[in-house]
Parts: sequence; structure tokens; C-alpha cells
Amino acid sequence: MEVNPSLTQNEIREAILKAAKVIKSADALLFTSGAGMSVDSGLPDFRGPQGFWRAYPPMEKLKLKFSDMSNPQWFSKDPTFAWGFWAHRISLYSKAAPHSGYLTMKKWGESKNNNYFVFTSNVDGHYSKSGYPADKLCECHGCVNFMQCNSQCTDELWPTDDFKIPEVDTETFRAIGDLPKCKHCDSVASPNVLMFGDYRFIDEREEAQEAQFNKFISSVGNKKLVIIEIGAGQGVPTIRMVGESLIDRLADTTMIRINWTAEDSIVPPGDHISIQMGGLNAINQIDQALSEL
Repeated sequence: MEVNPSLTQNEIREAILKAAKVIKSADALLFTSGAGMSVDSGLPDFRGPQGFWRAYPPMEKLKLKFSDMSNPQWFSKDPTFAWGFWAHRISLYSKAAPHSGYLTMKKWGESKNNNYFVFTSNVDGHYSKSGYPADKLCECHGCVNFMQCNSQCTDELWPTDDFKIPEVDTETFRAIGDLPKCKHCDSVASPNVLMFGDYRFIDEREEAQEAQFNKFISSVGNKKLVIIEIGAGQGVPTIRMVGESLIDRLADTTMIRINWTAEDSIVPPGDHISIQMGGLNAINQIDQALSEL
């Protein structure tokens, strides 16, 4: 994604320079991100039914939206169909290379004496793939890199690499062959991802990550915190709510909200920064501005 054409070049330069100055003066950085962060890695964001159907044409014929398919009911109702969808997503995420912005942000965080953290709703595992330490990462919706028993016979999680992920019939998006099974019972295994209407998500890993996040926030205290939010829409507003709640809680906090759409780039009241463009483009321009300060 490039710059939104509704902005003038002066407005863009001013927002980028202001963001760079705020980042340079920060004591700590919090990177928060939604699906828009992954788009520049070539991954779909499923924005609206049409976006989902472009990625999964058979679902259009069935009139199934992303929220319909990303639902745990399919693992009980039709596990072959469920695994067709998730095997394709796992393959998509594992084959895609994280874009260069991940390493750029990591560089910014390390420049603050490693006083940074990541809070993301993305389940693609691209922060880990980019070398972010496990103790600086909270994946609040889980991650496809881990599997669980769909029947919850155990709270154990297993690396997805331990399983043979089935092939997918691209005409029907149904899995071909044997499905991954729980290591303790005969139930189907499923990705450790919080889906829509999910009552069986095993959250021990996410809770441990959230404890690390809360520890980081407590350590910030009265220091200057800058929240850099990228690609977080309002459809599932978890990420936006986390950042906005911290603005209310912490005295010296500035948000940089990066989003392609005008509506989603609106910032809360106060001296916060709206950058209306794609994530990687914004990161690159801010990094260039930082190098010139």
C-alpha cells in the first residue's frame, strides 16, 4: 500500500517528521498491530466479505464470511472443511516472508535499551519469525505456530511443526488425507487461535504473554511511552482499545496511529499523530526521518 491520495505532501511530511521526533524522544516503545501490518508481506487482511472471498472463492458460493469460517464449530461439525481453511492459512503464513518493517521496528526498540514490547492480534507468527524475543511479545488471539486438542482433553500445546498439515483441494477448500490429531485422545487437533464465538481456546500461553505485557507497562511508570499502532481496524477493535486505554492510564503517552483509511487513522483527543498510509511505507519514511534528526 502507498500513501492515501487524499493527503497533501506537506501533511504527510509533517506527520512523518513529528512521529520521528516523538519516537526519538521516547523512553519506551509499544508496537501494536492488526491485520494491516501483514498486508505488506503479501498476506490478505480479509477486509469485508469481498476481501475474504477474493482469497477464498469457494466461500463466496457458500455465502460464508471470514467470521463464519474462523469459527470453532467447523472442527466438530465438519473437520475436513475446517482443516481445508486452516491448512491453507498455515501454508500462506509460513511461506510468506515478514516485510522489512518488522526488523526496522525491532531496531527502534533496541535503541531504547530494549525497552519495548509488541501487542498484536495477528496470528501469523511473523514477529517471532523476525527474531523478536518471546518475552517481548503478546499475541492476544493466539498463533498458528501452536496446536491444541479441539476437545480440550489437555491444556498442552504443541508446535505446529510436529504435525503433518494436510494438502488442500483448492476447488472446494477441503483438506485431503489424514487430519492432525490430539496427542492424547482421538479428537482432531486445531490451531491455538482464538476464533469467533470460541469457547475452547486454551489460553495459558496467551495469559503468560499478557502477564509479560502487564509487567512491561508497570515498568514504564512515568517514563515517556510511544505507542506505534499499525493496521488495526475497527471491525475487531481489540488492538485499538488496548492503546487507547493506555493513553487514559499513563500520564506521558503518545500514540502514532498508522492506517490506510481516513476513518481508521483517526486518533483520540490530544497530541497524537495520525499517519494515513500503509504500514511498511510509513515505517520506512519514519526511519528515514529518524536518520536525519
